[in-house]
Amino acid sequence: MAINNPYTAYQNNSVNTASPGELTLMLYNGSLKFIHLAKKAIEDKNIELRNTNIQKIQAIIQELMVTLNTDLEISQNLMSLYDYVNHRLTEANIKNDVAILEEVEGLISEFRDTWKEVIQLNRQKQHAGQGGKA
Repeated sequence: MAINNPYTAYQNNSVNTASPGELTLMLYNGSLKFIHLAKKAIEDKNIELRNTNIQKIQAIIQELMVTLNTDLEISQNLMSLYDYVNHRLTEANIKNDVAILEEVEGLISEFRDTWKEVIQLNRQKQHAGQGGKA
């Protein structure tokens, strides 16, 4: 099956060639996108769209939970935070509450920003390590 849309082809290629760190960053960004859509759905009183987008965020959070390396102490801390976020998303969905979504948005933004810094630091280390090689 040929892909006619160049943007779709680019997106597929981005995911297929991304490093695990970049994929995690994409998941955080996707979560933030779905939070914005869920907040708009609440404003528009669109219960179905709110529910769909919150469930998409929860699916992403669950994927992040499954892929954690639980041998590391930081992963255990992240697991607790992800579990909290997931619980708050359920509350936001039940209560139709934008304030809870904004709280979750703040947490996920912090996760994303921290992860972005980690990726940048790793790239700097890789480039520094390759600096002496021809």
